[in-house]
Amino acid sequence: ISIKEVKGKGGINLNNISLPFFNQVTLSEKIIFTNNLSGMLSAGLSLTRALEILQKQSKNSTFNKIMRGIEDDLNRGVTLSDSMKKYPKVFSGLFVPMIRSGEESGTLSKTLGEIGINLKKSYELNKKIKSALMYPSIILIAIILIGVLMMIYVVPTLTKTFKEMGTTLPKSTKFVLFISDSLNNHLVLIISLVVTLGIVGYFASRFAQVQKIMNFIVLRIPVIGNLVKEVNTARTARTLSSLLSSGVDMSRALSITEEVLQNFYYKELIRKSITSIEKGLTLSNSFKENTTLYPVMVGEMMEVGEETGKLSPMLLDIAVFYEGEVDAKTKDLSTIIEPVLMVFIGGAVGFFAVSMLSPMYSVMDNIK
Repeated sequence: ISIKEVKGKGGINLNNISLPFFNQVTLSEKIIFTNNLSGMLSAGLSLTRALEILQKQSKNSTFNKIMRGIEDDLNRGVTLSDSMKKYPKVFSGLFVPMIRSGEESGTLSKTLGEIGINLKKSYELNKKIKSALMYPSIILIAIILIGVLMMIYVVPTLTKTFKEMGTTLPKSTKFVLFISDSLNNHLVLIISLVVTLGIVGYFASRFAQVQKIMNFIVLRIPVIGNLVKEVNTARTARTLSSLLSSGVDMSRALSITEEVLQNFYYKELIRKSITSIEKGLTLSNSFKENTTLYPVMVGEMMEVGEETGKLSPMLLDIAVFYEGEVDAKTKDLSTIIEPVLMVFIGGAVGFFAVSMLSPMYSVMDNIK
């Protein structure tokens, strides 16, 4: 009806500043989005009306822009799955094929509910693993900070004492003094080096060969390796179950599952499975041949599911079982880590104490 030009005022408008790192759409926001959208569609609201309500509820500006974009697409006659396809960073491969299947079968609300359950289980798995590793991470960071502070402020005073005594220092003491001198004289250089190594390590981890080496090491770490296997097993089974129950064909379901998994070796196995089923072999055959990655039970249960025509429910049972195993092992992990940390801390404190006190004892012996 009318157009009015809005002239911006001088200065910086903080509302217009968009920082991608801080405006990412989190997994928890996606869970709320799918569950609420499913509930509103079940209640009889239209898709566009449901999206309008969700925009008012969300405080994430990035997600609000995406929902407005989807709403505009829907008003132009674009399907929800095709519109979501434009935002691959937010709506992963799992969303689009399942929602397309729900649109075609007229069960969009139910499909959204299934996606919400799948995302919730993935979120819970990640949360349990992070919780188990949080305590040791905090302790290690605290130890490093205390150690650095002692090297900068405590050890230099002892160094002066040792020089005044003119005593011969053992190798362990020389090593501690070398670290202290390095931190005192080259602190900025050391911090810069650590930051540089961190940045280089971050970018290097994106290369396939580096990921392969890192994943190989992780799978062979005692306790952690078994936990990683069970997490990937649960994730594979639940994703496949959700996709197959939604009517997605096997090859496409496996391709999407490959995107969901993060470990190089599991991705490689899924790719081989796609080739196998395209040659006419069963899915269970690939899993039974790779018991180093997936437990023996997985291949056996898949075979039963294929023979009875109930592969999707069988995969769901596998997912539930291994999610329970991960839950139990993450609780045990915290119990195992505590004594290991105590031994490590005791060893570090003991080494420092012996290194600093042994020269003093030798001087006292000489005086006697």
